[in-house]
Amino acid sequence: MANIDQGTHAITLQDVSKWYDDFQVLSDVTLTVDPGEKLVICGPSGSGKSTVVRLLAGLEAHQSGTIRVYGRPVGAQGRGDVGMVFQQFNLFPHLTVLENLMLGPVRAMGTSRRDARDRAMAYLERVRIPEQANKRPGQLSGGQQQRVAIARSLCMDPKLMLFDEPTSALDPEMIAEVLEVMEDLARDGMTMICVTHEMGFARRVADRIAFMDGGQIVEVDTPEVAFSAPKSARFALFLDKILKH
Repeated sequence: MANIDQGTHAITLQDVSKWYDDFQVLSDVTLTVDPGEKLVICGPSGSGKSTVVRLLAGLEAHQSGTIRVYGRPVGAQGRGDVGMVFQQFNLFPHLTVLENLMLGPVRAMGTSRRDARDRAMAYLERVRIPEQANKRPGQLSGGQQQRVAIARSLCMDPKLMLFDEPTSALDPEMIAEVLEVMEDLARDGMTMICVTHEMGFARRVADRIAFMDGGQIVEVDTPEVAFSAPKSARFALFLDKILKH
């Protein structure tokens, strides 16, 4: 395969493979994402979607191939360059919402507590829950907790935001409020990769949709092409099942 021009992309994965013991979860994955682009990754359970974003976040190591984020090998970026929002909120239950948001900037970035507090409040405004600042996570709804998790990542001033099925643990009525916050981020030009089955969100926000199956990227297209004329039978079948729900 021809080498990709590493310098022009926000994200480059080239021929990336990953094993868990004898099980190969990714096989020669090649993908690029441009600065400011919004990519939605979809596919059946076990297709390797979450593994891709975990590799980009530096949470796991790959065995072969290359991964670069803004031109540098994954893990070599500045602290906070990559923000990640998980299925579960992973907030510290004994800290207030405000304290959860201040912790990273103060400890990892050396930000003063005053500046960290100002930044935290600004991002709580951004995700529309500033009135929750002094509550603990357990006092919030699931949708509010996920918005806190998004604000916490934004407090680290990331260049790239990764979302791993951020609405899958939420009740249906809470999904919309989280997707609205993500759509606001997209409109503001944040580079985003989102693993999700929310196809309405993908249609509205994504610049491209990548379909994964069996540890490989089967197809990458614009939403217009993906939803109207998917090229592979596997993607067409997947969309048919998802859109019927």
